[in-house]
Amino acid sequence: MKTKSFLEATEVRAVVAAAEAEALKQQWAMTIAVVDDGGHLLHLHRMDGAAPVSAHIAPGKARSAALGRRESKGYEDMINGGRTAFLSAPLDGMLEGGVPIMKDGQCIAAIGVSGAKPAEDTQVAKAGIAALGL
Repeated sequence: MKTKSFLEATEVRAVVAAAEAEALKQQWAMTIAVVDDGGHLLHLHRMDGAAPVSAHIAPGKARSAALGRRESKGYEDMINGGRTAFLSAPLDGMLEGGVPIMKDGQCIAAIGVSGAKPAEDTQVAKAGIAALGL
């Protein structure tokens, strides 16, 4: 039998706090979502001033990253590269800004961020993950 790692509530809060700190440092109003490895929402934080739609986009990015075990940017790149059939995939966040949280080669969760430019969303997501020291 294998042992499976997962994020505990204190770790989820640490990820969100670190991501929010990076967003505040850059003066970006964003929504930060953390999901488990199955794409189920663990935490959603819409910062003051973040666009309402970002509260729908961030969890979708996180789900896509968790279920695909890869950054959501990969899906966006595939579609922009001409593989438009991928639009029929059962994912709703195929935009840059979703990053899986990996431990020992396994996806244990994911974070999705929405509210700024795509690379800035990813920057904030990765700042959140860095808080775990993985």
